[in-house]
Amino acid sequence: MGARHVVLSQRRFEELPFLFEIRNGELHGSVRVEGESYALADFGGVYTRMMDDRALPEIAGEPEGSPRRSLARRWHEAVSTWCEITPARVVNRAAAMASNASKPYQAQVILQHGLKIPETLITSDPALVQEFKTEHRRVVFKSISGIRSIVRELVEEDSDRLNLVRWCPVQFQRFVEGRNVRVHTVGDEVFATGITTDVVDYRYAARQGGDALLEPVELSDHLAGQCLALARDLNLPLAGIDLKITPDDEVYCFEVNPSPAYSYYESHTGQPISAAIARYLAG
Repeated sequence: MGARHVVLSQRRFEELPFLFEIRNGELHGSVRVEGESYALADFGGVYTRMMDDRALPEIAGEPEGSPRRSLARRWHEAVSTWCEITPARVVNRAAAMASNASKPYQAQVILQHGLKIPETLITSDPALVQEFKTEHRRVVFKSISGIRSIVRELVEEDSDRLNLVRWCPVQFQRFVEGRNVRVHTVGDEVFATGITTDVVDYRYAARQGGDALLEPVELSDHLAGQCLALARDLNLPLAGIDLKITPDDEVYCFEVNPSPAYSYYESHTGQPISAAIARYLAG
């Protein structure tokens, strides 16, 4: 697009001085990149995808509390704090992304926007799981947190390890027949991708001995509007919304991803999601 931009890498925290302060109710500060200083007030958009600074390869051998570890932590905290309070457009702020840390909380927001969620059981009681399985026959299970987990179907072979749920509550849901649809919302734009697959979790189709076909699909104006309203309610300029549409055109929503790996879908479909993000950031 020709938009002026700079790239900050956490791995170069020692080379990229990042300083800011709040003075008279206004943000002042700068970052130095490749010898050039940039005023933070001049940035109108920020795309952030930060990793845990404690896991940076550059400090892997450093003892706890070493000067380099402390510097990496302070740099990370400065950038993260600025992203939360800058008036610039941020994709996405950590405070908003926190909704994904609790699938049960997110499910309540999803319901408020007229989208369905499958019958769900969150429990650490193996007996309740067995009852749920008997009632719904086909059941899948997944993490209730924002940590990625492979969605799997509960099968007979899992009975021997079902007692493990006593140590950590797990989310079980009725399996929904239909077609997976990933919806990316970027500002006011919507990009929907239909996925045809013969496995439960299409993201890991190859690992599960299957395959997945991704292709662009058109949503109804009503459904597109529901997705946009849901993303706005969660304060997410960029969101990856996971839907399943049944043969009877019922729409179920599983979650809203606040840091979606959109490039996977773009590379398979040619949908210009990254260009939409750039447009949004450029204002």
